[in-house]
Amino acid sequence: MSWWDDVDGDDTDDDEPYGQYESKVRIRPNPKGNRPRTKVRPTYEDAPVGWVTNVDRGRYGVLVGSGGADERVITATKARELGKKSVVTGDHVSLVGDLSGEPGSLARIVKVADRTTLLRRSADDTDEVERVIVANADQMLVVVAAADPEPRTRLIDRYLVAAFDAGLDPILCITKTDLADPAPFLEHFACLSLRIVTSRSDDVPFDALHEVLDDRVTVTVGHSGVGKSTLVNAITGATRATGHVNAVTGRGRHTSSSSIALRVRDGGWIIDTPGVRSFGLGHVDPANVFRAFASHAVPVREPVDGIPLSQAHDWEIVDRVADGELGPTGVERLDSFRALLTGMGAEDPGQE
Repeated sequence: MSWWDDVDGDDTDDDEPYGQYESKVRIRPNPKGNRPRTKVRPTYEDAPVGWVTNVDRGRYGVLVGSGGADERVITATKARELGKKSVVTGDHVSLVGDLSGEPGSLARIVKVADRTTLLRRSADDTDEVERVIVANADQMLVVVAAADPEPRTRLIDRYLVAAFDAGLDPILCITKTDLADPAPFLEHFACLSLRIVTSRSDDVPFDALHEVLDDRVTVTVGHSGVGKSTLVNAITGATRATGHVNAVTGRGRHTSSSSIALRVRDGGWIIDTPGVRSFGLGHVDPANVFRAFASHAVPVREPVDGIPLSQAHDWEIVDRVADGELGPTGVERLDSFRALLTGMGAEDPGQE
């Protein structure tokens, strides 16, 4: 007889070495077997909504509340279910989790609403990977210095193309007009009928800025060192870092490292973006480059041979520039236009 056999003959396992422990073993149910998986996901239709004011290393500042004392900026993170969908400053989002705004609290962004406008740029004109800058802005404030650093007309052309492509109304703000006369520079854009605001180094044009900024969401863009953050601080009361221009290189120092929305004192929002020295348009359809130039650069006139001006031959603008109809800088603007198309790898229809 084996040492584990039933020695007392009572058909129990009390005399077996391990039998006495068998009744104490807890059998755990299989959770996966008890609750079948489902592909139905929550829609978050009733989730509280907010507006993204800034992005910083995977954390998002989101404005929530109905205004007044209830309004606050909370910290949120992007939910896993959003996948690779980006969340940028200006996005309207749905939230779950802790919306108290208390220190250490964290909400989750679970849904991004459809965007009305989307400002993008790429690393260069051949890079089709877009970098989203701001969503849902109404207009773009292009800040350029009359001097120190010297204005770059072709960079401004790029900003304008990006604005038109995004559906934003452009405004040109010329700073440091006490250092140089901005008139020669402004001649390049006289045919566009842009709204112009000028500013001295020692004077901020509050009335002119409020006229174009109040009750709107405005995104600012500009070369490093042109005084963009200085203007933003003056109009919002913020304390964004400001820099200077390197006397050797003539380049400005980057002072803004991320986009942030700040409330304009008399209403509206201004989104300050980091200064850039290049603005790639690899994501823009070449046809949109022409439409941006043509729709604003070609003066309105009678239809040509019964064809509405909007449907006229694309390269009518070439002939009109050659005839001097776009002013003394028309040829330079045409060169800038063609350089953009060439940089994007598009064919120049004007070279036939």
